[in-house]
Amino acid sequence: MMPLLEVSGLTMKFGSLAANKDVSFDVGEGQIVGLIGPNGSGKTTLFNCVSGMYKPAAGRVVFAGTDVTGMAMFKIARMGLARTFQVVRPLNDMTVMENVLVGAYLHHPSETRAREEAERCIELCYLGEWRDRPAAAMTIGNKKRLEVARVLATSPKMILLDEAAAGLTSTEANEMVSLIVGLRNNGMTILMVEHIMEAIMPISDKMVVLSGGVKIAEGPPGDISRNEEVITAYLGEKFSKRLIESEKLRGERQ
Repeated sequence: MMPLLEVSGLTMKFGSLAANKDVSFDVGEGQIVGLIGPNGSGKTTLFNCVSGMYKPAAGRVVFAGTDVTGMAMFKIARMGLARTFQVVRPLNDMTVMENVLVGAYLHHPSETRAREEAERCIELCYLGEWRDRPAAAMTIGNKKRLEVARVLATSPKMILLDEAAAGLTSTEANEMVSLIVGLRNNGMTILMVEHIMEAIMPISDKMVVLSGGVKIAEGPPGDISRNEEVITAYLGEKFSKRLIESEKLRGERQ
């Protein structure tokens, strides 16, 4: 599988503090890759470097064969790499349709075509009943889905999801997971930061683990759940055992 995204030796510093240190990994086309680690491990900083918000101090970011290191965020988005944010900030005075149109206009200057694309993304994210209602009136779960719909409207090849399930009820989190899996099944490539392991582990093709800004592990979820360094730094023994038991049960049912 050819990598759609390649991160090589990425280092990001704030003064003397290195938030990311020589981080390298890749994301294959059509994969869901989970990026996990303790708070302060550098996950969002890495997202900011990949998406063009920050220019890294060292290393390279290659997307779809093009070196995009330090490229402006809007140019990277136009190339097909778009992202959501951990703290959702919808345009509260605008309707859901108007919010999603903001994304659709990136590639569709025609209002008719932009509205068609926005409508498709609204339905894809289960927001049809909210189409003409103000974003300010939405629950956090619906606002998270609106964030995804707005990103999808930019016609991306790959999306970066920053804690898409954070702050959601269990029902809302399950709906978000179903949405993410559906996107992957339709060919979308996804790199996602998530702290809810029960949400991210079962759907990821690969996990990348950061701790203290350094990559400490990379591999299939089953291997990550057994990795002693990851258990010590992040998962904990009890949670790791629960993941392993869940994996065994899934294997017995298949």
